[in-house]
Amino acid sequence: MILDLLSAVVFVAIGRSDHHHGVSVAGLASTLWPFFVGLLVGWLVLLLSRRSGASLADGEVVAVASVIVGMTLRVVSGQGTAFAFIVVATAFLSAFMLGWRLVMRRIVNSRL
Repeated sequence: MILDLLSAVVFVAIGRSDHHHGVSVAGLASTLWPFFVGLLVGWLVLLLSRRSGASLADGEVVAVASVIVGMTLRVVSGQGTAFAFIVVATAFLSAFMLGWRLVMRRIVNSRL
């Protein structure tokens, strides 16, 4: 879960920096919270399904939940959800949330 959260933090920090919104703690928190809630929903689904969270499929559950819940909460809270932003968020969060799991799988398999 920590690496999923780190993935979301990196996504938000890069986005805020690229759009010249600054990377203050308050700014990060205001942009991050919808995705963090989505991430928690994804992990709750995994935990209720008695899944470890380590598989690529688990990573996709967390990434998709982060985007769907995150974008929904952004709409409800009056934040932007342009189509391009949804595409970028989906691609970035999927790549990072699947990426760290793939790296871990390779490390574990190389030790066997």
